[in-house]
Amino acid sequence: MINPFLTAEWKNLIMFNYATDPSVLLPYLPAHTIPDTYKDTHYVSLVGFMFQHTKVLGVKIPFHINFEEVNLRFYVKRKVNGEWRRGVVFVREIVPKHAIAFVANNLYSERYSVMPMRHEVKNGTTLSVRYGWKHKGAWNEMGISTAKMPVAMQAGSSEEFITEHYWGYNRVSASRTTEYKVEHPKWNYFPVDEYSVDCRFSELYGNDFAFLNNAKPLSVFMAEGSAISVGKGTRI
Repeated sequence: MINPFLTAEWKNLIMFNYATDPSVLLPYLPAHTIPDTYKDTHYVSLVGFMFQHTKVLGVKIPFHINFEEVNLRFYVKRKVNGEWRRGVVFVREIVPKHAIAFVANNLYSERYSVMPMRHEVKNGTTLSVRYGWKHKGAWNEMGISTAKMPVAMQAGSSEEFITEHYWGYNRVSASRTTEYKVEHPKWNYFPVDEYSVDCRFSELYGNDFAFLNNAKPLSVFMAEGSAISVGKGTRI
């Protein structure tokens, strides 16, 4: 990518992946996109990860270099010149830094919110990773325990489907959408042995996602992550 807007490393991406009725997603669907599915299943994912070594236009912004993010997202695609661009739509993204939220919301039409956040990584006989975010005085958390060595993504797997979406789409209006490209190599992943999630979905994301309060994820895994580049957004 030539002259990316943002570069960073995304590390330890915990992904809780739930099945959902497509009618839940339609009000959030950006113009010019259609839902993307894996084996006829519509997925919504709760994702927590670390931003590290973050640069905006090649410059490190003090106190905004390393931080957590948690987001709720679903999957779409858009056909351009006969080829599918597979992307994600964020229902809401949570970070602990106001400047990050301001830039993303204004330049990319994202839906960032700022909350106190924390994370923990324990690398003992197993690898344990946790993310927490504080909303209305209460901590929400997601965490996993896994073997210490990652494995390669299998072609056609659900893990590949979840991670191999290289475009971002944000709804601007009923007819306009922001599109941007994300570049990174194919990731390895950690199959999860144990997991826990304590998330007040309805309070964070609204009644449309209240069903997640009691839902069991279809899959949970952690992507190893890598260096990434995010291109400038364009309106379509």
